[in-house]
Amino acid sequence: MAALMRHGVIQTVRMRPATHVLGLATKAGKKKGSPDRRQPPGIDSTAQSIAAKGFLRPQNSYTPPSDVENKLDGVFEKILGSSNGDTPVGDLTQKFHLCSACAKEFDHPIPNSLLHTIETLNDIKKFYRTPVDTITPLDRMRDMELPENLHVQFDYHRFLPETDTMFKGQTAFNRSSTLVTGLKYKKKYKGHVQSQEWPLNS
Repeated sequence: MAALMRHGVIQTVRMRPATHVLGLATKAGKKKGSPDRRQPPGIDSTAQSIAAKGFLRPQNSYTPPSDVENKLDGVFEKILGSSNGDTPVGDLTQKFHLCSACAKEFDHPIPNSLLHTIETLNDIKKFYRTPVDTITPLDRMRDMELPENLHVQFDYHRFLPETDTMFKGQTAFNRSSTLVTGLKYKKKYKGHVQSQEWPLNS
């Protein structure tokens, strides 16, 4: 009998209609534009983040020549027969030949990320008049006149027991290893694995 009663209670619970989750929502959550609703990051913030890291991307430096205007006009006349800056570049075939000729002339191709911005000849002129500086802000400080109370250490100093002999190869961080994980810097800097067993500095 007890088993039948327990079985009946379980069936009653299973057959009970589920409560709609929207009914449990708060009034503040239902209001449109409520501060409780977090807006996802927009594309503008993402673009600003990418632009701030532009010097980290692999690209070649470019300095516009003094006769950049004459060279561009010559390429335009050869490909399109016109050097008017307002001339549209809508045909994909002409656009390909035009960008290829400019890249060969200046040894500086237009990247794929900017091809959609090329609509007229003025856009091409603007691109090839813009210099590209690949020097990082840290390296740029080498040629800057820094304040007297500011010292920048450009070359990294890593602890190595073989070279740091001031304290007979002893380190203040006896449980920390200096690992070089980057493929670029493994050839430049030597790593050191600190012993985790006593004596720690051996």
